[in-house]
Amino acid sequence: MKPLLYSFRRCPFAIRARLAITISGVAVDTQEVSLRAKPKEMLECSPKGTVPVLMLANGRVLEQSLDIMHWALLQCDPERWLDSNHIVATEMMSLIQRNDEWFKPKLDLYKYSVRFPEHSESYYREQAEPFLADLEARLSNDGYLLAGRYTLADMAIFPFIRQFSNVDPEWFYASSYRHLIQWLDHLIGSALFHSVMQKTEG
Repeated sequence: MKPLLYSFRRCPFAIRARLAITISGVAVDTQEVSLRAKPKEMLECSPKGTVPVLMLANGRVLEQSLDIMHWALLQCDPERWLDSNHIVATEMMSLIQRNDEWFKPKLDLYKYSVRFPEHSESYYREQAEPFLADLEARLSNDGYLLAGRYTLADMAIFPFIRQFSNVDPEWFYASSYRHLIQWLDHLIGSALFHSVMQKTEG
């Protein structure tokens, strides 16, 4: 019995989980979830009701995308997304944490600005830009966020930058974040990303 991944194709948290599972080569069944009609089986094993959720063959349930990424990569990490260097690994997790806890809430305000009329869309975008500026500075060195190659940080963060760019592509591609744009476009154009964005049954 293979592990079962409950996923939603466009969710950035689910995307990054699928990226790690795919690159690891670990065999997993994927069930696409309708957010309006979540399967009872998923809610029974994970009452939080959000994706991704991975049910392992032994009954263990992983409910957080980073836990799923680590689970897959600890089994097989052919591209060395994890890093054995403690300093690099610590910085990697710190950057991901800033994405998840600082940038993501601001991204949501920007993406759904019509629901928050207290400020304009451009205001919410500006609130998120310090994170973009940080990534731009990192990428200006060698085209990667850390360690001179793709790591967990790149793969865990880029789905959220993709979501940000989709709010107003004209603004994003006219912006001064040239290295960030190149990095994002390269990852979006990769065979790996295309493979995890294929529609699945379920």
